Amino acid sequence: MTMTSEQAAWFAETFEKLVANVGQAVLGKEHVIRLTFTAMLAEGHVLFEDAPGTGKTSLARALAATVQGSHNRIQFTPDLLPSDVTGVTIYDQKTQKFEFHKGPVFSNIVLADEINRASPKTQSALLEVMEESRVTVDGTTYDAGRPFMVLATQNPIEQAGTYRLPEAQLDRFLIKTSIGYPDHSSTVRLLGGTNLKDRSKDLSAIITTQAVADMADLAATTHVDTAVLEYISRLCEETRNATETRLGVSVRGALAMVRAAKVWAAGQGRNFVLPDDVKELAPVVWTHRLVMDPEAEFSGATPEVVLARVLAEVAAPQQRASA
Repeated sequence: MTMTSEQAAWFAETFEKLVANVGQAVLGKEHVIRLTFTAMLAEGHVLFEDAPGTGKTSLARALAATVQGSHNRIQFTPDLLPSDVTGVTIYDQKTQKFEFHKGPVFSNIVLADEINRASPKTQSALLEVMEESRVTVDGTTYDAGRPFMVLATQNPIEQAGTYRLPEAQLDRFLIKTSIGYPDHSSTVRLLGGTNLKDRSKDLSAIITTQAVADMADLAATTHVDTAVLEYISRLCEETRNATETRLGVSVRGALAMVRAAKVWAAGQGRNFVLPDDVKELAPVVWTHRLVMDPEAEFSGATPEVVLARVLAEVAAPQQRASA
């Protein structure tokens, strides 16, 4: 069943309300908020590569407040253990039974702050829950619930004492972007409201977590024409064939693009995906999935340049891919 035009119009209206609500707490960052909600409704995760103090925690709180969801912040450090993330099973002497104490990952929105400061073993604790929204501890599986989204951060400048995220971990992030510093007018507004330490506290909820899950299910019914699917496939193949890359966009990356494009189209009031949706999302959905050849990287090649060339060389389908 494909989304109707009326449903697409409702989706776009609700999407705008969500973005506007969060925009009251995270000033001047509408595009980033749109990308984050796109990831949430596509049931994916976001990696922010940002300097400290750009509002990542505020964004997580504002998202949770807007959808009546729970949120947790995990400060990743070298001594953080996997059980500190997922939870631990403890023996209760009173009941003489083992009880599972859920970790901070059991929230609708989890902020994994400075994720690259934890050891690879601790980072891997997120692999299962990011892919399948569930956690397995001591042979027992626990659902994380819906919606579930990880907002992870890493500092692009300070690399001392950090561990590079493995490709398998990067591939599980639907979107990689940055918030960046606000523009001049937004900065002035922030400075004028220093008495408001947490703007998200004043936000009222727009929808419930159940409604978010329903919107995600509705977005999944957005029509994607075969020509657009073939276009996505060709783009992925070209990133794999590029001489500058060792690894191109994976199948998971292609599926991620389809999911993200469906939400992006619905957010604009369309019940069908256009090639332009793919072009607009490609830099944030695919760039972090490219693994560059060391020699090409030494010569100055970057994932951004490779992807831009591929998008320019692969012809997009011309027909209107409507439902």
